[in-house]
Amino acid sequence: MIFSIFWAFIKIGIFGFGGGMAMLPLIYQGMSGLDLMTTKEFADLVAISQITPGPIAVNAATYVGYQELGIKGALVATLGVSIPAFLLVNLVFEFIKRFRESHLVKGLLKGITPATVAFILVAALIMAKATMFSLGTLKIVPVIMCIASLILLEKFKVSPLSVLFIMGVLGVLLCG
Repeated sequence: MIFSIFWAFIKIGIFGFGGGMAMLPLIYQGMSGLDLMTTKEFADLVAISQITPGPIAVNAATYVGYQELGIKGALVATLGVSIPAFLLVNLVFEFIKRFRESHLVKGLLKGITPATVAFILVAALIMAKATMFSLGTLKIVPVIMCIASLILLEKFKVSPLSVLFIMGVLGVLLCG
C-alpha cells in the first residue's frame, strides 16, 4: 500500500499542472482508483487543505497519506507529490528563461491556462456534489453558504480567512 500511495502521488506531482487546486481532481481520481477516498472524504480533504497553512497539494497529500498509513504514509505521500514538482520547476524555469520569446513557449502557456481553469472547475464540481446534494436532492443551507461566501469575497472583498471563520461558525450552528 505504501508504494501505491507513493506512486499515485509521484504521478500527481508530475502531471498536476496549475497548482494545488488544479491538482485536486487528480488526487481524487488517484485515491478513489485505489479505493481510498469517497466524494465526501474528498470534500473534507479540500476543506482541510484550504484551512491549513502551506501548499494545497502538499497538505492534501499529507492528509491522505496520514489517513491511510499514519506518519509514514504522510511522509511518503508528501515526498511523492513534492519531488516531481521540485525537479520539474527547476527544469521548466531554465527552459523558459532560455526560450522566453519563443512563440512555441508563449502558445504552450496560453494553452495550459484554460486547461488549468477546467481542472479547478472539476474540483469545484466534485466538492459541490459532495456538499450540496444528498441522494439527488439539493441541500439549501450549503448552497446559501456558498453564495454568501462568493458575495463576501467578490463584492465586499472580505478576507478569505474571515470568510472561512464565518462559514465554519455557521456550519457548526446550522449544519452540526
